[in-house]
Amino acid sequence: MADERITRDDLEKKFRALQADIQGRAEDKKQSIVAVGGAVATVVILLAYLLGRRSGRKRAGRVEFRRF
Repeated sequence: MADERITRDDLEKKFRALQADIQGRAEDKKQSIVAVGGAVATVVILLAYLLGRRSGRKRAGRVEFRRF
């Protein structure tokens, strides 16, 4: 076993396998992050719309016209 040397090809194979594994995991996470980000953006927009409507109703005054 002491005669076995690690060659450049061995290192390249290991690094490529490691890189492929990391990129595969990153792609999986990327899809999840995009989905969660889209859901969060939708909720934020919906909340802003609903809160804006509510504050608009509070500020809307009623105007009465009286004839003299």
